[in-house]
Amino acid sequence: MIKNKKKKSYTSVYALGQYISMSADKARRVIDQIRGRSYEEALMILELMPYRGCYPIFKLVYSAAANASHNKGFKETNLVISKAEVNQGNTVKKLKPRARGRSYPIKRSTCHITIVLEDTSFYQQYEEYLMYLKKPGYSNENRNLTCYDTYSSGGLWDKK
Repeated sequence: MIKNKKKKSYTSVYALGQYISMSADKARRVIDQIRGRSYEEALMILELMPYRGCYPIFKLVYSAAANASHNKGFKETNLVISKAEVNQGNTVKKLKPRARGRSYPIKRSTCHITIVLEDTSFYQQYEEYLMYLKKPGYSNENRNLTCYDTYSSGGLWDKK
């Protein structure tokens, strides 16, 4: 089996919550509301939504932002939730005793939640740099950008 190496990203940080005792479908209902939004907007949405699954997701988003500010020095105003996914975890199975010596199964489902925050200030600086290059005062004379065509110039592969 070939394993793909993860590329190191310089603009994103993540937080991973495993074995959260909640159904994956109930967590997805909340995650779909905050995916693609800014960090501050996502916190406001999570505080005001009436679902039980909002609190663990709120803690994960807050933790990812703390990772971003502490480990990479990003500002919280520039963070955007670029990826948020919910995977199904283990199911804890128990037996509840009932009348006449019978038992009913109880299934507690868990889920794994991954929140990835991305810093948008890098892209804003890149766009400003591109706008600087498009200015009429910027000269591109000292750069040699010639491309040699080896096929039609009688080069390497030209056999007649």
